[in-house]
Formats: sequence, structure tokens, C-alpha cells
Amino acid sequence: MQANPLRVPSAEAEADRASNGAAEQKPLAAAELDGERLLHTHATFSAPVQAVLQRLEQEFGRILDGARAETPPAEPIYVTRPFLPPLDEFTPLLERIWRTRVLTNGGPYHRELEHRLRDHLGVPEIALFNNATTALIVALRALNLSGEVITTPYSFVATSHALLWSGLTPVFADVDPRTLNLDPAAIEAAITPRTSAILPVHCYGHPCDVEAIDAIGRRHGLKVIYDAAHAFGVRRQGRSVLTYGDLSVLSFHATKVFNTFEGGAVVCADAARKDQIDKLKNFGHDGETCVVDVGMNGKMSELNAALGLVQLKYVDSALDCRRAIDAAYRAGLRGVRGVRCLDDASEDTANYAYFPILIDPEYPISRDALNEGLKREGIHPRRYFYPLISEFPMYRSLPSARRELLPVAARAADRVLCLPIYPDLDPAVVARVISRIANP
Repeated sequence: MQANPLRVPSAEAEADRASNGAAEQKPLAAAELDGERLLHTHATFSAPVQAVLQRLEQEFGRILDGARAETPPAEPIYVTRPFLPPLDEFTPLLERIWRTRVLTNGGPYHRELEHRLRDHLGVPEIALFNNATTALIVALRALNLSGEVITTPYSFVATSHALLWSGLTPVFADVDPRTLNLDPAAIEAAITPRTSAILPVHCYGHPCDVEAIDAIGRRHGLKVIYDAAHAFGVRRQGRSVLTYGDLSVLSFHATKVFNTFEGGAVVCADAARKDQIDKLKNFGHDGETCVVDVGMNGKMSELNAALGLVQLKYVDSALDCRRAIDAAYRAGLRGVRGVRCLDDASEDTANYAYFPILIDPEYPISRDALNEGLKREGIHPRRYFYPLISEFPMYRSLPSARRELLPVAARAADRVLCLPIYPDLDPAVVARVISRIANP
């Protein structure tokens, strides 16, 4: 296993993390993989990541020399793996928790993490939660919604589950074929007198057309809540994507680019809204003896907050490593007939949370055959997001759930495959994945 390139965090985030390199890369055809300095032009990477790039280049050369005959990875390779900081940096914070016995209820680590995240993300206010699903349910409650909420069928099921838990009716609208985010035109067409809000998802961390969606919300008097579970650190037009709409909800689950084991947050525009949300996540309490709303227990523990504080030291380097792997996949799969890498969505700063590819009919085998072939070699991609949310039993009877009304989302669900990507993914595995896809 390679050394962790994140042991020493970078001094500062890259000024333009969205850059994919200015120079053209030579395409990799299915039968001829080019191992000649494919990533050499990416000079903006930090020093630890340059070492990863060098390994990637070496592995491309190994493919040319017959790496297809290599044995599968010793351990299964999954679509993601949680990043954890050095244990010796986390231990002193645990020892303080043991000494003080402050475990929850907005302790010192909780307060510090809120402050640090607010500054790091460039947002006005942030309220921490025990997980993103609870955060989304509380966000919906805070806006006092009723009736119908327009949302995407192409997401993790928690997006729509939060609506059902809140007594709201999901109305599914189709997605944009380029970004797989909610199509603003489809949103507009789905509005009825019962519509109270729009719940888009920044799918794979690529931002929605936030300007168009926010304009629809203003024009029709609708609230806009962004499911930003994938969008930690993403910026568009010089500002955090979390600052659009009425509220945004983040996930800090173990699989996300920034994790606190489990966790989540609601981003809001002002202190009054944060105060309301803080009360809702603490049973509706306003002081020791007063309860002002029907709240729940959504508080993040001190253990999770402490981990988040240590993770923040490494998040920029972790995103650099993801960026390097993203660049390697794009270079390696460019020119492979029938494989389309999903482009960005004009974000200034990306977070490379996922690496989805779409398998077109021109590809020699089906998406599912490719998926099973990789699994046999110990590599486990995921069909994110298949099936559509609208096809699950609790949703399929909704009028908006009919597949023929969601042709773009249905096509994507049938073709998508997310490849492994995480900061310490072995470059040999990246090269092996590219080789198998290029030569099925």
C-alpha cells in the first residue's frame, strides 16, 4: 500500500482547483494506452500530489508493458473509502473529552467546528447535525412547508424520504442531460397551486443551475432548499454554492469528501434562522423549561466535532489527491468509444466527490457486464443512481413517477457507473480500472 500523501497538509488550497490542465492530452484509444507523461502538464498540483501523479504515469507505462496480466488487488477496492487523519492527532482531543466529560449539547468542539466551517466554506451561518437526513428534515420543518415539493428522481433515496417524513408530496421532474441535475424548464412545468418548494440536489458535487432555480423560486413564491450532501467546498461564480436558495444541507457521512464519521449541517443566511434551526434540533427547547416547537434530537456529538476539526487540516490536500485521480481517469478514458465522462457544471472550484461515467450503446458490452467484470477482479464500482427514486415502492404510484415522464433521468440510471475515487487510492488500481474499461 502506498504511503499516505496527506500526512503533511498543503499550506493553502489551490487558487483554481477547477482547472483540468491547459494543455491537450493525447487520447487513449481502446487498444493503445499512452503512458507518455499523460499528467505532466498539471503543474498546479501541490508537492505531495505530484508524487501521486508520478506513480500514475509509471502505472500507465506498466499497462503498455502488459499490466493486464497482473493479479487483482489483494483487498477489495470499493467506490470510495473514508479518509481518516493520523490517529495521534485525534487522540489529544479524545483525551480532553474524557477529562471534561462534555459529550454533546453544543460543547466546545461543536462550537469551534461551526466557527471553522463557516470561515472555511465562506457561508454566513452553519448549524451542525448528527447526520444529513435529520438536517434535511429539520430544514423542511423550519420553512413551514406543506403540499408538494418538486425534486429530482436521480439522487440517493434520503432526499425524497425526508419529504415523506415531513408529510410532503414529492413531485419528480426530469434532469439536465449534461449535468444530471434538475432541469429548470422541467421544474417550471411541474409547478401547481399545491407547490410550496423546490428541492434540487447538487449531484456528484456539480452545482445545479442555481441562478435559474432561485429565479423560479422568487417568481412563483417558492422556497428553495438545496440538498448539498455532495457539495462540500464547491464554489460557483466566486461564491459558495451553499449560499444559494433559502437553505442548503451538507453531509459529513463517512463516504463524503469531508467526514466526521457521521454528521451533517444546515447552511442558512442569518442568525435568526440559525437560532430557529438550533432549537429544532434540540427538541424545540428555548432554555431550560420552555419548549417552543416540535423539535427532535439532531445534535452532533463532541466526538464527531473533534474529528471534524482534525479533518479540516487535511481537506485541501485530500481534494488535491481526488483532483489528480479525476485527471488520470479523464486522460485515460478520453477516446474510448462508448464511454462518456460527466463534465463539470461550470463550477469555479470542484471537489471531485465522485467519478461517474456513462456507458453508451457504442461500447462493446453493457454497463452491467462491465460492472460485473470489474467486481470479479476485486474492483467494486457503483451504479449511482440506479434505480431511480421514483421506481421504489413508496414512490412509484405518484403521477410524476412514471418513467416516460423522466426520460433523461431514466437513461442516465441505466448507463451510469461511478468508478473508485478517494485520496489514497493506489495509482496501480486507477491504471488497472482504465485498462479494463479501455479493453473490455
